[in-house]
Amino acid sequence: MQGFEQIVGHEDIIQHLQNAILMDKVSHSYIFAGEPGAGKKLLTSLFAMTLQCREQGKDPCLNCDSCKKALSKNHPDIIWVYHEKPNSISVEEVRTQVINDVAIKPYQGPYKIYLIPDAEKMTPQAQNALLKTIEEPPAYAVIMLLTSNVDALLPTIVSRCVTLYLKALSDDLVKAYLMERLHVPDYQAEIDASFAQGNIGKAMEVATSEDFAEMTERAVQILKYARRMELGDMADLIKKISGDKKKAMEYLDLFKIWFRDVLMFKATREVDNLVFKNELNHIKEQAQNSSYEGLEEIIMAIDKAKIRLNANVNFDLTMELLFLTIREN
Repeated sequence: MQGFEQIVGHEDIIQHLQNAILMDKVSHSYIFAGEPGAGKKLLTSLFAMTLQCREQGKDPCLNCDSCKKALSKNHPDIIWVYHEKPNSISVEEVRTQVINDVAIKPYQGPYKIYLIPDAEKMTPQAQNALLKTIEEPPAYAVIMLLTSNVDALLPTIVSRCVTLYLKALSDDLVKAYLMERLHVPDYQAEIDASFAQGNIGKAMEVATSEDFAEMTERAVQILKYARRMELGDMADLIKKISGDKKKAMEYLDLFKIWFRDVLMFKATREVDNLVFKNELNHIKEQAQNSSYEGLEEIIMAIDKAKIRLNANVNFDLTMELLFLTIREN
């Protein structure tokens, strides 16, 4: 593990945190907001480790006893708050792990740091209990709330924290990371990056998943021959390959990337911007045989199918309507 340089993107946030350390202006409470997989845990772990590092630089030295303890998750003054129930963090959990503990001075570091992942799952009672500590913290306390939904936190909490938003990364940045660090081949990295929509965690997950590579291959086969397949065959195929809703959604995301490529090629005749460059002949053929309106209609139909699946509308019916639209256009 290295210091902050191992993080892809988020330079502005890293700069902010390092400046706070160097100028001794570390806040008592932070909110790190970003979707799951955006890198909140890695970023906050490094920030906590740097704050406790004996060298007191803008990066963790990784060699002092404090950094070693942090790396092995054994630092007594870096406390990760855990919760028993999957969907809520109770007031008791916040009391025992943070509120009652914060009065005890740090054991060895200059700070006592509390990290609360899934902070949006704190019940209103838990948030209200935590509010007092956030309002009047001991000088050594730093509380970091990690959340994928800031709106679920009380406005009174948000107003007293420094909020840092982890934004989506560019596809180029994600693709370069996958190729350099994970040695993913160019073509697959292009698909993985486009599919992940700027989320490095999601990109790494799909890049290292054999299932996803197979799924991409199947999705492409379906789309290449969509015009020639009977509706029933198509529906059977989809049923076979998407046993659960998450998988079905992933297929729909891949379909959308494909038809965006077709639309892009029709408009520009350029290959460089395509995700599925390897399938240029099929993309060219579909671009010739479809109108702009037809392609836009297909992309809208894919979005509509996702909304229907989220609303638990009948799976077969949803897919049948989508494939009708694909075939007609």
